[in-house]
Amino acid sequence: MSGLTGAAARIFEFRPGRFSFHFAIMAHVPGLRSPYAKVGRIVYFGRMLDKIRVHAAGGLPADYVPNLGKGFDGRCISFLRVNYDELKARVLVGDLNDEQLLAWAEQRGGPRTDEECEIWSGFMMKRGWRDAGAETLSKRIRESNLESQPIRTMFDYLDFDEGRDAVRTRAWELREAMVVLLMGVAGSGKTTIGLQLAAQLGWSFRDADDFHPPENVAKMSAGAPLNDRDRAPWLAAIRAHIEAALARGESAIVTCSALKETYRAAAIPPGDRVKLVHLAGDFDLILERMNARQGHFMKPEMLQSQFATLEPPTQALTVDIARSPEEIVAELRRLLNV
Repeated sequence: MSGLTGAAARIFEFRPGRFSFHFAIMAHVPGLRSPYAKVGRIVYFGRMLDKIRVHAAGGLPADYVPNLGKGFDGRCISFLRVNYDELKARVLVGDLNDEQLLAWAEQRGGPRTDEECEIWSGFMMKRGWRDAGAETLSKRIRESNLESQPIRTMFDYLDFDEGRDAVRTRAWELREAMVVLLMGVAGSGKTTIGLQLAAQLGWSFRDADDFHPPENVAKMSAGAPLNDRDRAPWLAAIRAHIEAALARGESAIVTCSALKETYRAAAIPPGDRVKLVHLAGDFDLILERMNARQGHFMKPEMLQSQFATLEPPTQALTVDIARSPEEIVAELRRLLNV
């Protein structure tokens, strides 16, 4: 790998929960979104949260570690007027999503006006362009052999260094926000595909399991199946998350089995800004893949129940899961024009 530096030269394995990612020449740092991605009204905050989580999981490249809480992290916590170590501890409790963590920070440090957020985000996005950071940016571009790329800012550099297309990332500021909902039976790869797609686009990602109320979690932990009454608050929470993301102008990836049309109607708000993607596959293939997971065994009758419940959507992009996750993500980006 002579001549490669930065993210492109790193070799490591990252295991976020159930899934493993292996990279010899990295396309991106798994779990680390674009600095352009917004949480609420500000850029970069979500990336700072990602760095905390990925580092705790042992997946943050060694050369990222010395800058934790410093640099752009430092500017972000200074703007929010919070303590980095306190924020880190709150993130690692693991019970709050990104929007809730931002609300926690604003409660601790005091609220910021829309104008303050706009000015600060604008400053961050332009850092390195004709300012005191320009010399540092030029040096990093040379060291990473990225002189041929249209890099103008430090945010651009981070995107290109980690394998994202910064031009495409920035373009989302000029387009309406979009939410992609990935549906399908258990084992169809919703989380795997969602994580990879979100990482490439710099969008937020939420898994369907995150939205279950405690009563549902307790019921499922006891091995009892959920009924439609149990699913109602779960589907309502997914819909509320989608509506909130679109209201903020935030593009996002969300997963939900959404096996019935009534479930999809409950989870998806009206309009054309939510793109439904059905990850469809053969019963035997999905059963084989699920049984190949370490520590996971899907009984045939459990999967048969999923297929029996499934009402294939008529208004959705249907993607065959027989291919690799990388091929599926590439096809989705083509179909969705993202």
